[in-house]
Amino acid sequence: MTDGVVTGEAGGTRAQRATLSEVAALASVSVATVSKVLNGRSGVSDETRSRVESLLDERNYNRRTTAQSTAPLVDVLCFEIDSPFGSAAIAGVERITREQGIGMVVTGTQDSHQPTAAWVEGVLRRQPIGIILVAAALSEKVKARLRSRNIPVVMIDPYGAPGTDAPSIGSADWNGGYLATRHLVELGHTRIAIITGPDDMLASTARLSGYRAALDSAGLRPRRDWIKPGKFHHDDGLSQGLELLSAEGDDRPTAIFASSDIQALGVYDAARSLGLDVPGDVSVVGYDDVSIAKWAGPAMTTIHVPLAEMAEQAMHLVTRLRDEPELAFRRVDMATTLVARDSTAAPRA
Repeated sequence: MTDGVVTGEAGGTRAQRATLSEVAALASVSVATVSKVLNGRSGVSDETRSRVESLLDERNYNRRTTAQSTAPLVDVLCFEIDSPFGSAAIAGVERITREQGIGMVVTGTQDSHQPTAAWVEGVLRRQPIGIILVAAALSEKVKARLRSRNIPVVMIDPYGAPGTDAPSIGSADWNGGYLATRHLVELGHTRIAIITGPDDMLASTARLSGYRAALDSAGLRPRRDWIKPGKFHHDDGLSQGLELLSAEGDDRPTAIFASSDIQALGVYDAARSLGLDVPGDVSVVGYDDVSIAKWAGPAMTTIHVPLAEMAEQAMHLVTRLRDEPELAFRRVDMATTLVARDSTAAPRA
């Protein structure tokens, strides 16, 4: 920075950051009102708040409090925080924050991938160095408010299609779906069903696409009635597993690819309730390779997703964006691999 000008990495320039009083004058409000907006306090109308935040963003205002500089925080918003996936992601973030002396505030959301208004106001008061979203999403309005404070957002396994306004860390889900299905094909299965995840999540649609591609490369056509919708939950595996495995003769699949390990455990329970053996009567492949997969009976064949590494990468990115706000970064997909255990075998003759 020289003579009040900030130079971006592409060689462009940005205007000098405005002062608090200048923003107040431009917004035709008091300095106290701008301070309320900055600190996420109530007592400001939505119209005024929006106007002030737009000016803060346009004028590159960046306030970092003394408390933050001595005790930095990162906020983590996790969908279904009690799930094995969420727990593994949070554990990865926590390890890095502990190593770097950074505090961590974790918030869960259950009924919606979107946070509550109270969470947003809390974040603005805390002024974290960054936010990590785990299978969660933010509205454009919330993103704008965070940008006005220079609070970077990094997404892990983003909900919906990842946009271009926030970096995201994911895994190679198409490849994972392909590997899971190809493994079953190579064992000799031709009647292979899938239970998917939410159709508005990139991860689940990519896994389904990989499943289709593996069948196609083997000269097999996916049956529509063997593609069952789900939400990555145990109940999905149980209910859809019961429907699939209750069929007779050639209408019953000999293998099921479940889009999460927890879903696969539901398929295990469905098979047992029908008196069927895993893998003797039906082979089952899960997804994620959470710790419970290797302890299941039988130990589960699954696709390993490097959840801890994804979380660590996200945390490293947050700290880089804190120091390099102009860093150009969009998305990285980390490798997925097949872990063959005892829940898959050749179909019975």
